[in-house]
Amino acid sequence: MNPILFAILVVVTTSLMGSSFAIGKIGLTYVSPLLLVGMRFTLAGLLMALWVRKKPIPATLGEWGKVGLIGFLQTAAVMGCIFLSLRTITAGESSILTFMNPLLVVIWGTVFLGMRYRFSQWAGVLVGIAGVFITLGSHLQWETGTLFGIGSAISWSIATILVKKWGIHFNVWVMTAYQMLAGGIVLLIMGVTLEVPKLILTPTSVFIVLWLAIMASIVQFATWFYLLNQGDPGRTSAFLFLAPFFGVLSGWLLLDEVVQWHVYAGGLLIFAGIFLVNWTFSAKRQSQPSAASSDRTG
Repeated sequence: MNPILFAILVVVTTSLMGSSFAIGKIGLTYVSPLLLVGMRFTLAGLLMALWVRKKPIPATLGEWGKVGLIGFLQTAAVMGCIFLSLRTITAGESSILTFMNPLLVVIWGTVFLGMRYRFSQWAGVLVGIAGVFITLGSHLQWETGTLFGIGSAISWSIATILVKKWGIHFNVWVMTAYQMLAGGIVLLIMGVTLEVPKLILTPTSVFIVLWLAIMASIVQFATWFYLLNQGDPGRTSAFLFLAPFFGVLSGWLLLDEVVQWHVYAGGLLIFAGIFLVNWTFSAKRQSQPSAASSDRTG
């Protein structure tokens, strides 16, 4: 693949991942958190389901159950936690915490899948954990949003392990479409039962929902999957460290968020940790389920 085209597509997909945090926070002015993310992924799931309607769908109740569980963890839990976190922490902080996911995948992969990792990958985990500690200001008096941000990373990493374990049985586009739809429906139900629903219809709010559903979900997924299929998925996944950078940058540009020095320092360590974990990928050893981690958004 042409290196220039590859670089352009990497920037496109990671900027869509990262900027969705700031755009989502703007959307909270018009729509309550769970309702907003429920609308986003229900719409995205429906559009993708129409697109893949001629592809083979899960054949048994058990297979639908697996897709539903992935949807609950990957979409409902991850995105619910992200948007709830945005009520009390900045978009940049939320994106950094959420993109701890690759570091956690190493731990879960070792414990639950018996995967083997190199020393440099474990070093990446330790560097990343140190980065999180510094990002949070080197203290334990966290905001409620901090816990939600960490919860999104935990849910995402567990979903990644499940996709690694079960994804081979499904068409990747079908699984992506229906897990988004399942998660979106759960979020819609939560949005009208667990919080006081708020929906202010304006051209801006409609644009935000459409942007999050089409550009930050469908286009982002399609571009990321294309990149994964064009080259070594493990090496490609190393570029995920750009997503939190764009999360911090978009929060500064769109929301005038003030980024403290410890967020910069901790973010750099987290990026370095993710880079170490991903860049040492060895296809023969299957050291990390990087392709599975593509089922995500931000």
